[in-house]
Amino acid sequence: MGLAIARRLAQDGTTVVIGARRASDESQVRRILGANSGKLHAAGLDVRSRESVDGFVAEVVETHGGVDILINAAGVYEEAAVIDHPEQIWDDHIDTNLSGTFRMIRAVMPHMKRRGWGRIINMASVAAHNGMANNAAYCASKAGLLGLGRCVSLEGAAHGVTCVSISPTWVETEMLRRFIDADMKATGQTLEQVRAEYAKSNPQNQLVQPSEVAELAAFLASDAARALTMEDFQVNAGSLW
Repeated sequence: MGLAIARRLAQDGTTVVIGARRASDESQVRRILGANSGKLHAAGLDVRSRESVDGFVAEVVETHGGVDILINAAGVYEEAAVIDHPEQIWDDHIDTNLSGTFRMIRAVMPHMKRRGWGRIINMASVAAHNGMANNAAYCASKAGLLGLGRCVSLEGAAHGVTCVSISPTWVETEMLRRFIDADMKATGQTLEQVRAEYAKSNPQNQLVQPSEVAELAAFLASDAARALTMEDFQVNAGSLW
């Protein structure tokens, strides 16, 4: 979803710097961004590290003059029951999904405040609103984003800075495709059969596409969304999941 949003913003002429741990691999970056990446750039970033976050933002500001839009899309997902829940899984989810978002917001807010304009969009999930067995860490981390966003929106309101979140249901991303591959291996079903099972999780019977989330993000990052802040937008296709 993050890459889809980056490409959509670039279509509007926005210079986009994608932060990712994999950005140190130049060949992989070229493969992901494509030969005609235009206004898309990539730089190393690990949201679990304050040093990495502050360094990444400082480099963007020095190179491009500031930060106008922040899309927090880094995230991890791993299932575990509450009983005997591994500490590492809990820590990874909170540190990446929630604390990583906080670190990024903390780093960009001063620059947005000085410019008197800013858009912060956090990628939450329907899991921020609804529980799911074996997903305590994921649900807790995503629910935390809603509380964080409400505070940020209040602190940014007088300075032209908005903060909202997007909460999708299942989206046909690389992560979902890994789940589908695992289900195919475990059940012997075909790609079409497993994909159809996921699609049936919502009344529209269609998987949400990253491009659909990207269109919403592009609007929320625009001048037209000035009054939209402290809000969470569910892209749920009519379903809780």
